[in-house]
Amino acid sequence: MPLTELAANLHMHTPYSDGEWYHAQIAEAAANAGLDLVIVTDHNVLVSGPARYYAHAGRQVLLLVGEEIHDQTRRPQKNHLLVYGAEAELAPQAAQPQALLDAAAEAGGLTFLAHPHDPPAPLVREADLSWVSWEVANFTGLELWNYMSSFKSLLTSRASALRHVFNPELGITTPFPEVLTRWDELTTAGRRIVAIGGADAHGTEYRQGGLRRVVFPYEFLFRQINTHLLLERPLSGDYDHDRRRVLDALARGHCFVAYDGAAPARGFRFSATTERGAAIMGDDIVNRSGLTLQVGAPAEASLRLLRNGKEVQRWEAHSHASLTVPAGEAGVYRVEAHLAFKGRPRGWVYTNPIYVRAG
Repeated sequence: MPLTELAANLHMHTPYSDGEWYHAQIAEAAANAGLDLVIVTDHNVLVSGPARYYAHAGRQVLLLVGEEIHDQTRRPQKNHLLVYGAEAELAPQAAQPQALLDAAAEAGGLTFLAHPHDPPAPLVREADLSWVSWEVANFTGLELWNYMSSFKSLLTSRASALRHVFNPELGITTPFPEVLTRWDELTTAGRRIVAIGGADAHGTEYRQGGLRRVVFPYEFLFRQINTHLLLERPLSGDYDHDRRRVLDALARGHCFVAYDGAAPARGFRFSATTERGAAIMGDDIVNRSGLTLQVGAPAEASLRLLRNGKEVQRWEAHSHASLTVPAGEAGVYRVEAHLAFKGRPRGWVYTNPIYVRAG
């Protein structure tokens, strides 16, 4: 049975913290951008009430409410955590990252390290907001690609800022190498770490000299870095039922991160098959007598297959590829797709791994 794919954005803010638009407006922007799902994550406040289905322009958008939690008393600010599905206010635990993670797990929540590498932008008085408490355990995953963190890194001078304010796509290329390396190190060491991507949308008006501009409207950002979830069946339209299914897909890593602004990524697939069964991204599979890894993309791209963070195969200008893995060979396999956009090579798709175990 074909999988149901949901295009989702999992990181944004409203006036309940430091955003500009409320939930209904955000849902309309998501519908206009072609999204199926958004999760609103205000800072240190769990907003009750607006989570539900919204209809706009003939499209249904499922809106969930999560939270981005950090210790507001810490100087400098660090360790922002996205929490989904906890249904409890956990901000009082923010001073101790492990205690916060444990409380979220006890409340049934999923936890993702927000913008784990987030360098400063002194030009606009933005601090480094990276995650630093890497000794913690039992988090669900990390935000592999945060659009606004990538944009911050481009603000190295006034000339660069003005250039990228008007043409942000000229500078957005790939996730930070530091985050990719950390992710591969964690998964190769045996930990299951789910990668997601998001906008970190605020709708803020930027001021530079006499220039005033909302550089990143919500709808624009919802067309850029997204997370695509894969479900076995279509959504039912029942909020509670569909919320559980969405959170389950996230927990399992049945998803991939895509730069939809470079090219629409709907339809991208990465799977493994053996004589005993099949697996999709996020799954475990046992390799007793050999298996086949398969990649399918909606457009031709440079496809890279990585095992334990190292490239083992590359296909240039391909939309479909496969590789046979010898019997008994194990490893953490994931796929990256790269393509040209606006005259530059870009990261396009980053799948969650398939965890291949020896027989």
